[in-house]
Amino acid sequence: MDVNKALRELHEEKRRLDIIIAALETRLGKQARANGRRGRKSMSPQERLEVSKRMSKYWEARRASAEALGAESQIQPKSVAAVAGSVSSVSA
Repeated sequence: MDVNKALRELHEEKRRLDIIIAALETRLGKQARANGRRGRKSMSPQERLEVSKRMSKYWEARRASAEALGAESQIQPKSVAAVAGSVSSVSA
């Protein structure tokens, strides 16, 4: 048997197998992506309820702290004005 002829046949068979393998891997890759979990995780109704309660508490606390800061800012200008008035009356 001719060694060169055997090598040519083996290389041709390898080329055909490489093409078939590439096609199968491409098809398998598309299926894996279609079946794989990508994107946002869906929540069960129980998880959604827990998140809702947690966020309600969070926003309630944010509103309370904003109101507290608003009350401080209303008090602060009056006290600054009072201090400024008392300083000007002392220096006059």
